[in-house]
Amino acid sequence: MRIADNWKDYRLIDTSDGDRLEKWGNVTLIRPDPQVIWKNVSPAPEWEKADAKYNRSSSGGGSWDYRKKLPESWQIKYGDLTFLVKPTGFKHTGLFPEQAVNWDLCRELISGAGREISVLNLFAYTGGATLACAAAGAKVCHLDAVKNMVEWGKENARLSGLADRPIRWITDDAMKFLGREIKRGNRYDCIILDPPSYGRGTNGELWKLEDCIYELMERCTAVLSDKPLFLLLNSYTTGLSPSVMAYLLKMTVGRKFRADISAEEIGLPVERTGMAIPCGNTAAALFL
Repeated sequence: MRIADNWKDYRLIDTSDGDRLEKWGNVTLIRPDPQVIWKNVSPAPEWEKADAKYNRSSSGGGSWDYRKKLPESWQIKYGDLTFLVKPTGFKHTGLFPEQAVNWDLCRELISGAGREISVLNLFAYTGGATLACAAAGAKVCHLDAVKNMVEWGKENARLSGLADRPIRWITDDAMKFLGREIKRGNRYDCIILDPPSYGRGTNGELWKLEDCIYELMERCTAVLSDKPLFLLLNSYTTGLSPSVMAYLLKMTVGRKFRADISAEEIGLPVERTGMAIPCGNTAAALFL
């Protein structure tokens, strides 16, 4: 497991009984995590002092129980990057801190490429990977189907001092966009994908990852440049194990390019126990 252990403004303090206890800057939140199937018999004292807790509803969704008045949003930093975080109606905060391991990898590979690099970041959310690539000197095309997420990404770029970098901000359906890019002949040296398990496109199209992922990877293969640098595929879908993801890359990008393909879990360190909790899977194709 690759562990995101370079954070200063984020801490995963404890996990117990279906919940995470997290510190986002100066704000302590309790959020549900279905993987936490254990109870900590020696829980951290911070559980009792949390500022807010997200409670799931039996009918779906949920709501926040605020134990003190919190700002609508606040900022946290990861190295030289700054992010706006806030509690949303779906338990999220606008950031997946475990993805920092991939931000670091992207920066390292782009910085060491010795040439101008173009990046396509699909399902780009609020732009963590976009900012990491832009900070390393890449040109980035940032795409998400949700306009509010794209605007959030722009704000993160502004806060990080990257607003003037060559970033294209696009609200679109990923599959449709890739189809148009293939026809236009546009190509990218790097592709990053963080597709949801389920979702809807800009016109309400239903997205189910298992039904779409192979065609998605075929289209990504078609828009890679003649000298690609890397492709990263992230997944939070239970059925997509690291081995399945690696097999998928070998059957798509691996058929066209020589690449070192690997896949593994990514996770976060838990302070209370000294262990690490898995938070998703990543498959990487590093082109030779």
